[in-house]
Amino acid sequence: MRSAPAEETVNAVLPSALRTFDPREVPVVGVDTALPAVPPSRLNAQALRARFAAPPTWTPELRHEPRLTSRVPAAAAVLVPIVMREEPTVLLTERTANLSTHSGQVAFPGGRVDPEDANVAAAALREAWEEVGLSAEYIEVLGQLPTYTTVTSFIVTPVVGLVHPDLELTLNPYEVAQAFEVPLAYLMNPANHRRHALVDDALQSREWLSMPYQDGAHERYVWGATAGMLRNLYRFLAA
Repeated sequence: MRSAPAEETVNAVLPSALRTFDPREVPVVGVDTALPAVPPSRLNAQALRARFAAPPTWTPELRHEPRLTSRVPAAAAVLVPIVMREEPTVLLTERTANLSTHSGQVAFPGGRVDPEDANVAAAALREAWEEVGLSAEYIEVLGQLPTYTTVTSFIVTPVVGLVHPDLELTLNPYEVAQAFEVPLAYLMNPANHRRHALVDDALQSREWLSMPYQDGAHERYVWGATAGMLRNLYRFLAA
């Protein structure tokens, strides 16, 4: 993999907005309709295994959000769980409102890497078990995407895995309000990637992506770090 360019797109929110703003109310400044969707032929299990076994030359688009807290940087890992249904989906969670960081947001299962974890993949699998009761026996780890550093100073490694469609879940009610699935093809189509921008008190622009998905009566509002990591997965699969 090639390293990211020196000047990277910022996927961020305002410092004051960490507590006060609703991202749904921020205007859309662009939609990436000019970019091609990842072909369905690249989204099946065999194609995904082949892509991670022999990665192409590519450049991740989103790597860092500005540091907006005094938290000491910490290693974290998330599982990007691709459920191998007839039409593959991505398993996501809605975090509970009581959490100290990223409460109420759509996220991948994941969290801080513990000293007892053998590696980041082990951390991602442990967190998936602790948060949603997804057992490692249902997961085939394919590989990792480049790290993504959040506004809360977590250096996150996305671990991509295939999940057996007969998965069983038991949600941790303290951390996870809901778990749901979004079609992988929807997330890998930039026509569904919206760009948002705000200007802070210093007249500095901050930008991020959202990928809202209408799931029956529910809008699954994928944005921020989760959308940024999915955008990198798009770049990886589209390369």
